[in-house]
Amino acid sequence: MTYFIWAIIVNVTLSLIGLVYRLVKGPSVPDRVIALDSIGVSIISLVGLFSIFIKTSFYLDIILLLAILSFIGTVAFSKFIEKGEIIERDNSR
Repeated sequence: MTYFIWAIIVNVTLSLIGLVYRLVKGPSVPDRVIALDSIGVSIISLVGLFSIFIKTSFYLDIILLLAILSFIGTVAFSKFIEKGEIIERDNSR
């Protein structure tokens, strides 16, 4: 089972390298946002695999925190792409 987990960790790490390349060289901004979201999911999976490898449930709280931050970041970037600003301010006063 240990070799299987290590093989998955290596595969996820290799995919992270490809995603970082896509984040830097992405042809468009939406490609970069998708790469950033995928990096978040990959980091979550690496933390989960590490938690399985050392046989503890301590890192499950970290996984939840990373998932929430990744979601908020993806929504913020998507809103920025759509409207050009993240926080709308009403200056009509």
